[in-house]
Amino acid sequence: MTKKIETSDAGKNALTRTSKPPAKIFYVITLLIPILFFLLLETGLRLFNYGYDYTQWVNPAKGLYVLNPDIAHKYFHDIQGVPYSIGDIFDEVKKPNAFRIFVLGESSGAGYPYLPIGSFSRYLQQRLSLVYPESKIEVVNCSMTAINSYTLRDLTPGILHEKPDVILIYAGHNEYYGALGVGSLESFGTSRTLINVVIYLEQFKTFQLLRNVIGSATGLLAGSRQLPSGTLMSRMAQDQYIGLNSSVYKNGVEQFKGNIHDIMEMASENHVPVIFGTLACNLKDQYPFVSVEEHGLPPAGKIFEQAQQAFEKEEWHNADSLFRYAKDLDALRFRAPTEINSVIVDIAKEFHSSVVDIDSAFEAASPGHIVGDNLMTDHIHPTLHGYQYMGSLFYDEMERRGLRPKSTPLNLDDQQQDSMTIVNFPFTMIDSVVGRYRIKLLKNDWPYISKKNKIPDAAVLQPRDHIDSIAFDLVEDKINWDLAHRKAAQWYLSKNDITSFLHEMDVLISQYPIVVEYYDDAANLLLKKQEYDKAYYYLSKRNQMEPGAFSTKWLGIINLYKHQAGPAEKYLNQSIAFDRNDSQVWYDLAGVYVEEKNYHKALEMTDKALALSPHYADALALRTTLQNALK
Repeated sequence: MTKKIETSDAGKNALTRTSKPPAKIFYVITLLIPILFFLLLETGLRLFNYGYDYTQWVNPAKGLYVLNPDIAHKYFHDIQGVPYSIGDIFDEVKKPNAFRIFVLGESSGAGYPYLPIGSFSRYLQQRLSLVYPESKIEVVNCSMTAINSYTLRDLTPGILHEKPDVILIYAGHNEYYGALGVGSLESFGTSRTLINVVIYLEQFKTFQLLRNVIGSATGLLAGSRQLPSGTLMSRMAQDQYIGLNSSVYKNGVEQFKGNIHDIMEMASENHVPVIFGTLACNLKDQYPFVSVEEHGLPPAGKIFEQAQQAFEKEEWHNADSLFRYAKDLDALRFRAPTEINSVIVDIAKEFHSSVVDIDSAFEAASPGHIVGDNLMTDHIHPTLHGYQYMGSLFYDEMERRGLRPKSTPLNLDDQQQDSMTIVNFPFTMIDSVVGRYRIKLLKNDWPYISKKNKIPDAAVLQPRDHIDSIAFDLVEDKINWDLAHRKAAQWYLSKNDITSFLHEMDVLISQYPIVVEYYDDAANLLLKKQEYDKAYYYLSKRNQMEPGAFSTKWLGIINLYKHQAGPAEKYLNQSIAFDRNDSQVWYDLAGVYVEEKNYHKALEMTDKALALSPHYADALALRTTLQNALK
């Protein structure tokens, strides 16, 4: 017999309550738990400074910005010795009279092998500063070795945020082997969307931790492996040969096209003009690195030899076509294929932008109208003259489009501007030697020679004198760039070669304009030599950067020496505000009032000098003279 179970109303209500679905708050909490976990993890990792901070701009000094030296780690993970930019600084807050240019590029954009001061951007900085002295010229070069359009695309939003007046782009040679390119050691696929998402996620410390954990686990499973040696681009290429019109070749072109198109869309939305440069390379004097026979195409070496024969017969047009075809057939894509220049021109047309045809301009300046060692140090990097010529071409295009400072220019014609820029270009013997040494080391490595034929650096470079030895230490990473120039400056000073000493100081100042010690070193020496006009230049520059007792004192003294009482009084009073215990300043201020025939004031200043230095002979003599004059 089944017994009926009856339930009270209270029991029914309890059953009803327990059978209801969970409240929405529980779903929200369930979703929030992992989010809170990652937020706490991210916060903790930041507190403990885990990984890298990829803030695009950092402060080398108060009120100034420079591209973050660590930012290349965002794109390079399996390579030691990542690159960095040439360190151009600019104001954190753009000044009303500022004209601001940003440069995007790769090693030839950065000025290799004359890093950090040989780039075309430095020519622009010098020439614009010469022609528009009333404007604050800021040329910020963000180019780096072994990067490609992925890096340029990632840097663009941060650049646009800093209110550029124009962006210049010279890039494309590294599209295959540069960081994250389709043929690179750092590559992890051909999906542009995926790679750009990964680059975006790199800013989060949690993502960096996850990537490092996976990388460590993969390394343990794979066992130890020997990292490739040699130059950065030789390590990045990883022996990857890419035939003309192969799928990898086409992926590289599409990669470049997509990333550059994204850059132009961002620039267009922000109404920032962009000027491209077509890519030039060594055609006549660079034998193809790798010849292959595939897809029914001839080997690059055979076409190159035909080009040489045509050149010897002075069949210039035919030779040019053959040299370009040989370059495009070269299966080691260290030189951009012709199609990359076509992409640059097409995208520029789409966005009504400008293109400086550097390729054609270099041709026109070359024997037989074919670029070779006359303008190139190696396969793609121009000579110093080549970089300066590039700078003049970009300058001319900016002038043509009216992209220039608003202040009144000096009355100089183009030839005068160019010649004065080149004559005063901050570049010394040590920069020349370093450039030559870097190219020798580049050509003592794959792909110029086989790895087994590589010889020791010292045997390749063979330093002959003291400057060569300093340059050798620099390219061997035993000293850094600024120490190399300081050593050279001291060596010239020890030989009493003041002109060369000042050239070294000028180069240091051009690279590090915020380091006041360089101005002080130059001014001190010139003051000892009684070269007051030259000293005044460095003192004035230093005083604009960071006024102090020393600079204001000597600016005042030199003005007094020139019988310019007004400026002398201003600077000497400023010096006293920094340091009231310098008896010489009080004495010189007395000299100002003597110039103005204010003898009572002069006597007052003399007494203050003697209060600090009772045996100050010149002050004692001046007081006696003033007392007699006032009787």
